[in-house]
Amino acid sequence: MTAPANENATTAAESGPLGQVQYWLAVIFVAGWTGVVCGGLGVQFGSWDYPCPLCMVQRNFMILAALGGAYIVRKGMSGSIARRDYMIGWGLCVVGCFGGGFAAWRQTMLHIMPGDKGYGGAVLGLHLYVWAWILFVAAITTIGVVLSVSNMTAAERIPTGGLHTLLGKLAIWFCGLVIVINLVSVFALAGFHWFLPDDPSCYRLFHDLGILSGGCTVTG
Repeated sequence: MTAPANENATTAAESGPLGQVQYWLAVIFVAGWTGVVCGGLGVQFGSWDYPCPLCMVQRNFMILAALGGAYIVRKGMSGSIARRDYMIGWGLCVVGCFGGGFAAWRQTMLHIMPGDKGYGGAVLGLHLYVWAWILFVAAITTIGVVLSVSNMTAAERIPTGGLHTLLGKLAIWFCGLVIVINLVSVFALAGFHWFLPDDPSCYRLFHDLGILSGGCTVTG
């Protein structure tokens, strides 16, 4: 008994490049969101533009979105990935993008009034939190589009070895490294205090330890 033609077509699509779209999109999510966090760190360290609490909230949600992609990548690297694994990974991504998008929108609204210069510097005419809001919305839209054709883009068998494994490992290690750097950065900003100030002016850890003195408010 032969399988229906449409079933054969779907199987062929899933076993080819089209069926690996969600895997490669997950790799892009890991590297992409990690790169965005890395860009924020570059602005922070390069121009001494200290991130505020809302900025850090957005970074954390970016990391959650990256970890959702990393879940899919890690499962795919084993050679076999179930449909539920795709759903778990993309679910984490959507939660991260929605939460980060709300935080970015909130920060944008805080500086929406005419004459408000906004918080921090601008990149290509827009502040980082505005760019973050745009990226979060674009990411959710992308996930929605891909999931709408998931019957053709979610292969349950991913080739092992070659670029699939190499790029997957590089993306995950890149994400892990930037997470560690971000954690160290947050600790340096907060020092031995529970909360970041609304408008950070220094790395409070070095003042708490007595390495630096003056020019920083370490209370509140």
